Amino acid sequence: CAKRVGRASHSLDKSITLPPDEIFRNLENAKRFAIDIGGSLTKLAYYSTVQHKVAKVRSFDHTAKGDGEPLYEISVQEEITARLHFIKFENTYIETCLDFIKDHLVNTETKVIKATGGGAHKFKDLIEKKLKLKVDKEDEMTCLIKGCNFVLRNIPHEAFVYAKHADSEFRFQNTHPDIFPYLLVNIGSGVSIVKVESEDKYERIGGSSIGGGTFWGLGALLTKTKRFDELLQLASKGQHTNVDMLVKDIYGGAYGSLGLTGDLIASSFGKSATADKEFSKEDMAKSLLHMISNDIGQLACLYARLHNLTRVYFGGFFIRGHPVTMHTITYSINFFTKGEVQALFLRHEGYLGAIGAFLKGAEEDNPNQYSWGENYAGSSGLMSVSPDLNPMQRARSGTFDMLEMDRLERQLVNLPLLQDPSSYIPDTVDLTEDALAREYWLYCFEEALDGVVKRAVASQRDQPEAAERAEKFRQKYRHKLQTLRHQPFAYGSLTVRSLLDTREHCLNEFNFPDPYSKIKQRENDMALKYYQKVVKSLEELSWDQRQFALVRGLLAGNVFDWGAKACCIVMVVNVYHCFFIERPWLVDAYNQWIERLKGPPHKCALFFVDNSGMDIILGVFPFVRELLIRGTEVVLASNSGPALNDVTNSELQIVTERIAAMDPVIQAAVKEDRLTLVQSGSSSPCLDLSRLDKVLATVVRERSTDLVVIEGMGRAIHTNYYAMLSCESLKLAVIKNSWLAERLGGKIFSVVFKYEVPSKTQGQY
Repeated sequence: CAKRVGRASHSLDKSITLPPDEIFRNLENAKRFAIDIGGSLTKLAYYSTVQHKVAKVRSFDHTAKGDGEPLYEISVQEEITARLHFIKFENTYIETCLDFIKDHLVNTETKVIKATGGGAHKFKDLIEKKLKLKVDKEDEMTCLIKGCNFVLRNIPHEAFVYAKHADSEFRFQNTHPDIFPYLLVNIGSGVSIVKVESEDKYERIGGSSIGGGTFWGLGALLTKTKRFDELLQLASKGQHTNVDMLVKDIYGGAYGSLGLTGDLIASSFGKSATADKEFSKEDMAKSLLHMISNDIGQLACLYARLHNLTRVYFGGFFIRGHPVTMHTITYSINFFTKGEVQALFLRHEGYLGAIGAFLKGAEEDNPNQYSWGENYAGSSGLMSVSPDLNPMQRARSGTFDMLEMDRLERQLVNLPLLQDPSSYIPDTVDLTEDALAREYWLYCFEEALDGVVKRAVASQRDQPEAAERAEKFRQKYRHKLQTLRHQPFAYGSLTVRSLLDTREHCLNEFNFPDPYSKIKQRENDMALKYYQKVVKSLEELSWDQRQFALVRGLLAGNVFDWGAKACCIVMVVNVYHCFFIERPWLVDAYNQWIERLKGPPHKCALFFVDNSGMDIILGVFPFVRELLIRGTEVVLASNSGPALNDVTNSELQIVTERIAAMDPVIQAAVKEDRLTLVQSGSSSPCLDLSRLDKVLATVVRERSTDLVVIEGMGRAIHTNYYAMLSCESLKLAVIKNSWLAERLGGKIFSVVFKYEVPSKTQGQY
């Protein structure tokens, strides 16, 4: 059976050979299944548990702690989390795939498989026979809507606009905080137009019998081509103007008084009535595709206007990510609405029914009470289907395209202090559209790969197989980088953040949960020895001198880390006299900040912290200490999970406990609940303010937070540089990359100190 699946995969695409255990990953731990069977493609969803390693820290008893003993101990433990797997394949291979699934089922908790789609009844007996599971049919439209709501909520950059002639084919949309209402135009054999107003409230408001089946049927009659994908391939090579009658064919040019351009189609297939010649299959297929796409586009526009909707999503069998289809629908929408409505497509529209069927079967688990995140390590990603960019894609339409999503143990929501959540963009540079920046950063991540591999192995010296796992990580991440070089839009907009997140996902895939854990431990131990000396030196300064020293300490701490710079120890004592922070800075709002500090204290400051060691202990805590003394409550938000040498929430808890033991100001603030530690919900060196822990959002509201401090290059430069908040904010970082510094008009070690105040007329200083 395994050989048959391997041959099936290989026969579809000579360039890829995936073993079955990589196609149906983690199948032995599958708990629940759902299936969506269309006319030619089967989409399978299954829920499984994943056992993986996590790094845990535990504080030692400090009363018995010797000078040489570390601050805390690190242990690697096994943890079980939930994962959703989605796979699609051609119906031709359904029996082979069901055989493989049957042979690898071990602990399936349910005896029922939820099924939807037109083919669910056709293959019902086969599924029940092979899997010994009862097929429970679910309404196709209900599943479709549930699936659409799910991906719009949980996958950033799920929706995109298709721009055929742009530098980047795909222009991704931000996830709107309120996804409703929207219009879903589902183009299968026919067309269904559904108005979706809430999670469970939707209505089919229209439709048409002229849809994908019409294109397939008429196309087969005209071209004698029976396969849908072959018909699309013909259309991509055709020239519709050889068959269609244009406005200029009738009037000799444009029809200006009616606003009609000369190249506009006046009559689909109009030339075939008068021309005494044979038309090519390619031209007829292209004309047919234009005719049906334009008809669907106009219909969608009319319903969108009738119901006052501006968000229109297109999905279904007819789309299938084909560029000609998306281009013609986009052109039609733009023409009929004069650009007021955008045609939006979905990266995972092929999985909507399967996702919805799964959610119907998992309602007792309340899957919507969690947030989910795309696992870049296990997902194949969106591929270009432009023949010039990827000529193999049409041949690959039926291969085993995969999507994996991990359940996050906390709900992620918007930061309540975003000025306009609907327009918030986390990332400063979109590498999908900036070719020079893309090439530079891909090169940087490739160059850094050897170092990451060495660090991963060094973090697990006591495990003989670590080197082998690290090599597998290297191969997988390098393959991801190569894929992103040719398909930068694979997972939505390509950014430095997504490159970092992909690397973290791949490290976790091969059980390297926190390669920097021991470095962070050493950094924290060393920095704590200097904390009291730094505080004492600050207290000896005048108010003006102390404010500047505090800011310089933050900036200095953000540059150096113990693991990378052995000379940092020398710099600690003189941390407030570092050479690279002389003013004027690249972005310098320090004077405005000082004037603000002369006014009343802030009610509450939310501080997104960055690195371990010198940064958090000798940079952040003295700064926070000053705020507390002024009467400002402080919320420290740190990573929920590890990323590079960023301090995690569990590590910060221990560091804070240790500092409180030696500093009465911090001790009193913790005791009186004026200093609060919360998880950000992130496991990234960057920061997406639209996906934060719901508990953090609640604390921000309850404390009437009126100041946000974002520190570090990842959080304040790569992301959130242009983020607009509804309260005062500080964004500060030292730019430690010469290329990025030059891009921003500075040089290596340039300082960014942005103090921003929201205003109706002025967004920032």
